[in-house]
Amino acid sequence: MEGVTGQEVAEQNSKPKIAALIPAAGSGTRLGRGPKAFVEVGGLSLLARSVVCLSPYVDEVLVALPAGMQLPNGMQARAIAGGDTRQASVLALLQATDADVVLIHDAARPFLPTRVIREVADAAWAVGAATAALPVADTLVQAKENTDWGTLTPREGLWAVQTPQGFRRTALLAAHESAQQEGHAATDDAGLIARLGQRVALIPGDARLFKVTTPGDLALAEAVAAVWDGEART
Repeated sequence: MEGVTGQEVAEQNSKPKIAALIPAAGSGTRLGRGPKAFVEVGGLSLLARSVVCLSPYVDEVLVALPAGMQLPNGMQARAIAGGDTRQASVLALLQATDADVVLIHDAARPFLPTRVIREVADAAWAVGAATAALPVADTLVQAKENTDWGTLTPREGLWAVQTPQGFRRTALLAAHESAQQEGHAATDDAGLIARLGQRVALIPGDARLFKVTTPGDLALAEAVAAVWDGEART
């Protein structure tokens, strides 16, 4: 059995600097309400809700915005210009911070429990990479000719990935730079880490961490907000 070096002990015992990175430069075409991060639910934008949830538990919040847009006054975050893709925006965010651990979060998941933030951040520092996720509960089927019932897919061992996803910043930056050099496109940061053969821990997420993508999701978010705003975010 290999011993633990003094440097490793010091690293494990030190408190990492944590940054929350929110790529919010997308157009939100499926929702049809302009830049999705600024769509309001219960009187607050999706972005504002995400920032409010994250800011007490991180050292800084950085947001990548569409060109020409600015954060509203009073929002506890710093803005940079986003890229043409989510992947490009995350890379720009990684280059704009010196944090030890980064939490990548979709603004379109506005209901973020404290437990999930803490557990993902802790696992990212301990393991190197982690993501919130939920075991798949629905029956899954591979469609035939797009709309007809096809082949059932066993759901055992399948997880639906959520955010935040947490990483040691240097590891994720290296994964993004490798993907950029090789022309590899991805919509998921944990996938870039796994692509390099590195471990990604699965942390139990929360059903309230659904992604607001369609008008139906927005209606559900309005209902959840009415309850969320009156309870502790545990």
